[in-house]
Amino acid sequence: MIANTPAPPYYAVIFSSQRTADDQGYGQAAKRMLELAREQPGFLGVESAREDGLGITVSYWKSEAAILAWKQQAEHRAVREQGRATWYAAFHTRVCKVERAYAFQT
Repeated sequence: MIANTPAPPYYAVIFSSQRTADDQGYGQAAKRMLELAREQPGFLGVESAREDGLGITVSYWKSEAAILAWKQQAEHRAVREQGRATWYAAFHTRVCKVERAYAFQT
């Protein structure tokens, strides 16, 4: 589903990942992280896609401070460590400021 974001400016965190072969609780942890992110002040929405082990998740935030607070959230921090140890062969995180946004919808 496409996130319904406000008028810019706002921020996007792009998380690109290559998964390992075993699930080992990944699905449950991903669902919990989405629930938890939605509770965070400044969270605006999320979009995610995965195919053949490659995943791209874009989360949208009101401010850089909100992104930092999410990064420091204790449960999220623990799950990130588990991701490094178990679920991901590689990942990249990119933080961007959205200055313009366009939409089309039928």
